[in-house]
Amino acid sequence: MEYTIKTERLGLRNWKGSDEEPFSEMCADPEVMKHFPKALTKKETISFIRRLQAHFDLYGYCYFAVDVLKTGEFIGFIGLANQTWESVFTPCVDIGWRLKRSAWGKGYATEGAKACLKAAKDKFGIDEILAFATDTNIGSQKVMQRIGMKVIGTVQHPHIQGDPRFKHCVVYKSIMQA
Repeated sequence: MEYTIKTERLGLRNWKGSDEEPFSEMCADPEVMKHFPKALTKKETISFIRRLQAHFDLYGYCYFAVDVLKTGEFIGFIGLANQTWESVFTPCVDIGWRLKRSAWGKGYATEGAKACLKAAKDKFGIDEILAFATDTNIGSQKVMQRIGMKVIGTVQHPHIQGDPRFKHCVVYKSIMQA
């Protein structure tokens, strides 16, 4: 398997056809998707994968599909993506992750995100990374803090506007040192 980024336990790579079924199941899980506007249908998930593949083809990075190296198990995504929705913080490169429930609590998001921050600077020449999480997504905010990101503000993401579950997104920033 060819990985763009490898950590001690994880392989981060471009997406492939065999990811469609497990990722669709994951994105249909209400618990996995509770900090997003809604769970995704299989069609929506496959469309999302296609957009990530196109992003990878253009930039060499995306929200990478993630495998556990020891077992080869696909567990979700961790990676970088250009964000262009309208706000004072965009356009930007964002770091994000979404893992299936069985992968939670094992430090995978932190491990993969640290490797992505390093690759952003060393491999892709990106000096500034932002991250966005709904105000309710404390787990992701803790990962952002563990990887050295700092809160720089809040923003109303267009996908959560009017959703009574979320007030806003908290914005974190990491500036890589020279």
